[in-house]
Amino acid sequence: MTALTTQAEPSVLYGRPAYEGANIRTWIGFKHFMYLVEQGLLQWLRDQGSSARDLYLEHGLGFEVIDCSVQLPAVLEIDDDVRVQVSPGRGDKLAVTLSVVRDGEEVTVLRGKVSVALVRERSAAEHRPAPSQLAGLEVGELVQASTVANPARRRLAEGESAESVLTAEPGSFLWSWRAPYFYCHFSDRVQHSGYVRALEEVVDRFLAERGISVGRLLTERSWIPVVSRARVQLIEAAHMEETIHTVFTVVDILRGVIFDGRMDCFVQRGDELVPVATAQILHGYAIAAGEGAGGMATLDDEVVRALTGDRP
Repeated sequence: MTALTTQAEPSVLYGRPAYEGANIRTWIGFKHFMYLVEQGLLQWLRDQGSSARDLYLEHGLGFEVIDCSVQLPAVLEIDDDVRVQVSPGRGDKLAVTLSVVRDGEEVTVLRGKVSVALVRERSAAEHRPAPSQLAGLEVGELVQASTVANPARRRLAEGESAESVLTAEPGSFLWSWRAPYFYCHFSDRVQHSGYVRALEEVVDRFLAERGISVGRLLTERSWIPVVSRARVQLIEAAHMEETIHTVFTVVDILRGVIFDGRMDCFVQRGDELVPVATAQILHGYAIAAGEGAGGMATLDDEVVRALTGDRP
């Protein structure tokens, strides 16, 4: 990839979060914040003179979100009218903000940094070079655009399995899933939003397996899950119907109120585990009712033990 020569003016889109994203009362979950970022990026692409559709059909190039890092400083609610702005950021990154108007004041609900690429698609009938203003985004393979430095492949020794290797670290939780077509694009590989979905699901499965499911904490403690930061990075292509081995680990407890979690995704090819994506998430709980209502919940010993597992 080389330097971008895209227009400097910001792209602006107005939209509303999907109804699907309102799972706890009327608040929108982090996944749908990131979906709105994706909508803004597609508008930014159109404003450069080429849509994702045209780039695929006319150039054989697939628009790919490679790295999306977001901070969520305020809540988003169903029916909010959201202003999505995409501007040039540092280097080749794009800066994204989501804002709403409440009581006459503009409130920022998301700040994000995003890297994107145009990948030469193996399913395309023909290839032509990207339009000149987007030429800096074109790569032959997804891995060439990854922002993850030196991702390590793991070779399985005789007698080892993906499960035995990926759960060797204390506290690790493994969930393996078949990549369905509706997580993919361009008839080929898992797209960025597929891993955003996986991040939400692996956290939910992890919490349930540790005995502190979202439903239990809602019912017994009126604790509402809150995500304040998330980042999802692609590393290599994972193809439709491959098995994605997804490991989730809590790496730290911060200030006694937030846990820092990490997701790593692999596919097995031969005797190698190939890293295909990684993610981080900062997760805590707001108290909805009773003592401390409106504040952040302190993670007590039971919850901390459940989160950290057997790790000392």
